This record gives sequence, structure tokens and C-alpha cells, in this order.
Amino acid sequence: MNMKNKNSWQISSRLVKSEDLNHHGTLFAGRMTEWFVESSFAAASMLFGHPENIVCFKIHYMNFKTPIQKGDIVHIAAKVLRVSRSSFTVYAKVTTLNHPDQLAIDGVTLFVCVDKNGKKMEHGLVLDPPTDENEIKILQDLLTKKP
Repeated sequence: MNMKNKNSWQISSRLVKSEDLNHHGTLFAGRMTEWFVESSFAAASMLFGHPENIVCFKIHYMNFKTPIQKGDIVHIAAKVLRVSRSSFTVYAKVTTLNHPDQLAIDGVTLFVCVDKNGKKMEHGLVLDPPTDENEIKILQDLLTKKP
């Protein structure tokens, strides 16, 4: 089965509340990681259409570039950049409502497609290679790094 699905950015937003803060009074990295993986999972699920068959395998990286404050509204944009026979490589970037042009966080997460028994399975998806220069660079950088 060789399916070609429409791949697009999936956007989610979150309000940073007091319970989301660390001991420095900024957004706790653990909370942001939860939101980040959840948004990346949504992008993979929207492309594949079967969230019950997708599991997170690895966070390749998350770069925290600037602190996020209480009261900020964060926007997480996630998109599948690459598929292999059974996996999805998702890039996500985070900005805030107050600074929409400033990248606060970005990173890459790998998801694997599994059957009902948790065994790796092929998903049958094909993606066109990225044409956006930034997406191409992210993929090239990722492919040249050692695990």
C-alpha cells in the first residue's frame, strides 16, 4: 500500500499558568516537553490517520532558546518532515503570542508505527521531499548526526 497524504503544519496553543512554572518562575522544561511531544504526535497522527498505531520512539533534540514566562501563550507548530517504512520524523517549533517572530524552542521527535501487539509495522506513506530551505537544513543536520 502506497498512500500519499496531505502533510501540513499542525498548530496548538497553550496558556502558561502558575502550575507550569519551574523554580526560576519560567516554563518548566518537563511541561514544555509534554506539550511538544503531544503536538508532534498530533502531526504524525493527522498525516497517518491512525493515532492508535503510533508511539513516540525518540526525542532527537529540543533546543530551548529563550525563557517563556507565566501568562505567555505558546504556539507549537509541528510537521512531519520525513517518513521511512515504519517511522515519522516530526519537526516542531515554538513561538509565543508576544514574540511570534522569535523562535523560543525547536526540535525533532521520532515516532514509530506499531500494530495492535506493539510490533513495528509499515505505514505505507510517501512524502514529497521538503522544498522549504529551513526544513531541508533540519533534515540534513539530523541525518548527519550520530545517534
